[in-house]
Amino acid sequence: MRKGILEYCILAILSRNDAYASQIISELKQAEMIVVEGTLYPLLTRQKNQGLLSYRWEESTQGPPRKYYTITAKGRELLVQLDMAWDEMVQQIKAIRWSE
Repeated sequence: MRKGILEYCILAILSRNDAYASQIISELKQAEMIVVEGTLYPLLTRQKNQGLLSYRWEESTQGPPRKYYTITAKGRELLVQLDMAWDEMVQQIKAIRWSE
C-alpha cells in the first residue's frame, strides 16, 4: 500500500512543478513521509517506463547536472483517476469508522 501511495504522491508533487529527486524527497519529508533515494529512484524509473513521467538534464550551479522529472499527459490522466479513487476510499473509510 505504501508503494502505491508514494507513486501517487510523486505524481501529485510533479503536477505542481518539475523537480529533481532531492526536491521530491524534501517535499515527502516535509509531509512526514520518510523516503530515501534508494526507494525513490526505482519508483521514478518505473513511472518513466510506464510513460507517466519524462525527464531532462539541466546544468547545476552546484555540482553535476540534475535530472528534472516532468509529469506527462498520461501521468496527469492517471493522477485524476487516483484523486477520484482516493476520495472514494476516504468516504468509504469514514462510513465504516463513524457508522452507528
